[in-house]
Amino acid sequence: MKTTEAMPPLIKKDDRVILFDGVCKLCNAWSNFIIKHDVQKKFKLASVQSDEGKALLIHFGYPAEFYETMLVVIGNRCFEKSDAFFTVMGQLNFPWKLLTIFRVIPLFLRNWLYDRIALNRYAIFGKYDFCSLPLPDHGERYLR
Repeated sequence: MKTTEAMPPLIKKDDRVILFDGVCKLCNAWSNFIIKHDVQKKFKLASVQSDEGKALLIHFGYPAEFYETMLVVIGNRCFEKSDAFFTVMGQLNFPWKLLTIFRVIPLFLRNWLYDRIALNRYAIFGKYDFCSLPLPDHGERYLR
């Protein structure tokens, strides 16, 4: 987890934002999963290719052109890799919250597994030629 003294651009203290690779088919499936299962609308989404996503990447010291991990920004804190995944799962309702039990697996092992999927996601799941736009009824779910 990275923490900064200053609040990131576009983020309020209680905001929760998931940054995802907008051209990755797996990542788009993840964002659709969040839209469907985050019924309390706790999270907003931002693709890392968007201006908003790039501003958050730069704020937390991540490269703005190469994306290796999903990030979750909560206020001035940024979670990455498996910690980001479990942070989200812990905020969802039953049964998804139960997945947090796997946090007992040592971090190095969780992140090793995460990296195997993340670094090969285009080869395994495919890639879009462009970022898809949110559906009209999902507009409020994206960071603006």
